[in-house]
Amino acid sequence: MNKQVLLDNLRCIPDWPIKGVNFRDVTTLFKNPDALKEIIEEMYELYKDKGITKIVGIESRGFVMSSAVAARLGAGIVLCRKPGKLPCETVQESYAKEYGIDTIEIHKDAISSDDVVLLHDDLLATGGTMKAACDLVHKFSPQKVYANFIIELNSEFPHSRESFNKDVEITSLLQF
Repeated sequence: MNKQVLLDNLRCIPDWPIKGVNFRDVTTLFKNPDALKEIIEEMYELYKDKGITKIVGIESRGFVMSSAVAARLGAGIVLCRKPGKLPCETVQESYAKEYGIDTIEIHKDAISSDDVVLLHDDLLATGGTMKAACDLVHKFSPQKVYANFIIELNSEFPHSRESFNKDVEITSLLQF
């Protein structure tokens, strides 16, 4: 992987959304065709032999790469959204955040026990949203669950992986 292409196109915004946070803006990776292609190809290489049948994209930046990689792998896409955004019957998972409780959901018929599922989001910090998404997907008893991020903030959140079930294989393209 050419990490330099990604690093050269990743915009960092100091003190946003609050003072002391160095926000990594992946939208600049999406708008650059070379960076976008690099992410797609790297994710394809990571998962091409894993038998992925569904990719769960986490709202909303996770939708971008989930769709592109699903097309490349020949897999389906499942949207993981906040309540009230999906039109059919859903399954939900609630989780604690630093300022309250949040909930995510997916369609009740989105995943089967025959599926091999890859969950994708742009960034791993505390891991709360992805952990809840993994727990939600496990309710469907798929054959295997993987989780992927473009960026992992392991220097700021060194223990974020510890909250995940040990059977979830986690990868990230860039680590800070």
